[in-house]
Amino acid sequence: MDFADAPRLHNDVVTLEPLGTEHTEGLIAAVRDGDLWRTWYTNVPQPDAVPAEIDRRLALQHAGTSAQWVIRRNDTGAVCGVTTYLNLAPEHRRLEIGSTWMARSAQGAGINPAAKLLLLTRAFDTLSCNVVELRTHWHNQQSRAAIARLGAKQDGILRNHMVWADGSLRDTVVFSIVATEWPAVRSGLQHRLADHARRGRG
Repeated sequence: MDFADAPRLHNDVVTLEPLGTEHTEGLIAAVRDGDLWRTWYTNVPQPDAVPAEIDRRLALQHAGTSAQWVIRRNDTGAVCGVTTYLNLAPEHRRLEIGSTWMARSAQGAGINPAAKLLLLTRAFDTLSCNVVELRTHWHNQQSRAAIARLGAKQDGILRNHMVWADGSLRDTVVFSIVATEWPAVRSGLQHRLADHARRGRG
């Protein structure tokens, strides 16, 4: 299996589709939903920069260094964000899930855990990964909490790890899930989604 492949993945909540230029308008609408690019500690393109961002991501995938998906809600059919496998290390059976952002209206709707369940299932059950990493900005408390809720453990903090667009330095918080933890993480995600579905029906 090629770690840089991006097959279509789906469950009851979301569908992950291979990123393409045909998703441009949907992703422009998604970044406008909540003005996502205005949050200084995230790396979300402005609406007029979405086409260039799609080209950048596709170039990375064509180079074999990432796998790129768009996230589509099954309830509305709308494209609501993007997600990626990056820092691919097939020789070590390791990859990172990241470069993810979602429209404000999709946050808290069960979309993120549903998408992560698909990505983690592929990583561990299809690609036989030993470990999956997730990283985020130190100041992105929402992302850090969401990663911890997945069942990932914090490995540490890379200080002054990146120079941000505004010239500030990003401290990167590194989390991971190892293969032996995957069954418990999978069960936790499945129960979260079942609970969310029951609340939705109520």
